[in-house]
Amino acid sequence: QLRLVESGGGLVQPGGSLRLSCRSSGATLNYHPIAWFRQAPGKGREGVSFISPKGATTDYADSVKGRFTISRDYDRNTVYLQMNSLTPEDTAVYFCASSSSHFSDIYFAGALDAGHYDDWGQGTPVTVSS
Repeated sequence: QLRLVESGGGLVQPGGSLRLSCRSSGATLNYHPIAWFRQAPGKGREGVSFISPKGATTDYADSVKGRFTISRDYDRNTVYLQMNSLTPEDTAVYFCASSSSHFSDIYFAGALDAGHYDDWGQGTPVTVSS
């Protein structure tokens, strides 16, 4: 079981950038598919981005394509979400999640479906406001 910890959230002005980090305080997350989700106030959880264990396969929600980039640092046992050109609509609590399934099973079934993921972090809040 992975104990995931997110960090990097905060308050940023529209048009600004943030980089979120997802680390595991338990077993390494380097061998797991990892995804980022977000939940805005009063809304359901939304899949944002996915990365395969080797980093070769990624996926993004249409709402963040071209603005967000997911990546992995194996030495630091960390997955990052670089968020650029932020808008108030990006305001949410951001969660990372890991899966014990093979990444291809997740990817072809819908990588941004929360039902594929087993372990979740506590979330880090992101507020985009002037």
